[in-house]
Amino acid sequence: MPTLPVGGLIRPAAPKPGDRVAVIAASGPPNQENLKVGLESLRGLGLQPEVFASAQADGEYLAGDDALRARDLTAALTDPAFTAVFCAAGGYGAQRTLELVDWDAVGTPTPRTVIGFSDVTALLEAVAVKLGWTGLFGPMPAIRGFHPGRADFDGLATLLTDPASVKELRFPDSRALVGGTAEGVTLGGTVTLLACSLGTDTSLPARGGIVLLEDVDEETFRLDRFLTQLRRSGYFDGAAGIVCGTFTGCGTRERVEELLHDRLGDLGIPVLVGADIGHGVPQQTFPIGTPAALDADAGVLTFLQPVLA
Repeated sequence: MPTLPVGGLIRPAAPKPGDRVAVIAASGPPNQENLKVGLESLRGLGLQPEVFASAQADGEYLAGDDALRARDLTAALTDPAFTAVFCAAGGYGAQRTLELVDWDAVGTPTPRTVIGFSDVTALLEAVAVKLGWTGLFGPMPAIRGFHPGRADFDGLATLLTDPASVKELRFPDSRALVGGTAEGVTLGGTVTLLACSLGTDTSLPARGGIVLLEDVDEETFRLDRFLTQLRRSGYFDGAAGIVCGTFTGCGTRERVEELLHDRLGDLGIPVLVGADIGHGVPQQTFPIGTPAALDADAGVLTFLQPVLA
């Protein structure tokens, strides 16, 4: 079972103006009108996005076929021309894409930053386990609002262009479900994807980690089911702390927090709820694989080293 190094994962170099970046779809078909706006926003950062066929593919709920998505992902991860990989959108399909990736063929390419959230949780875990790279759980170019002037885009842009300046994440509307402080390596993501990866060779258990948990449009009893599966599997064994983001469409805030207290409150570690990370808000970007210190009472996550090199 893979474990995180105490010093965190390999930090890819931050992309520089003029760099080529790959835009792929590992999951569902991206909204093309939103993608046009997102591509212009990336160009506004001085980056040169190259849109792969998967990011332009259509389908009922998958962007093209599994082979196309796996082929594009492999090329984006291995072609030395690219310094970052943006997943255009989430949805569903990353698990199917990963099933076809030949990690031996991927080898040990030059590290690059992989960015996305939601269904991309599965890919961020895979990149951490198979390649040892830090990734970013953050906004995607085919999601509405990926443009300057929005807090989520601006925060991601700062992290990509001036990573040394991003020293912490503050969550002013959060509260401590279980108080205390902890140090660990950031990991986690969308609850359903973490649960669905259990038992695969790309699952990354939470031992030694400060774990992000968030989700969307899951009825409360279904969210209970996934959290319980994570508990029973041993996923949380040895975790250092938990940051709970948004649970949009999963029930009232009170009902969700009651469930989180029931399923997480007895783990003996600090648990923060109400962080602005995940679906339904202009989210802050959460790194996967960065040493950090959590103060659940103060609502602050402090990075112990820059997220990117």
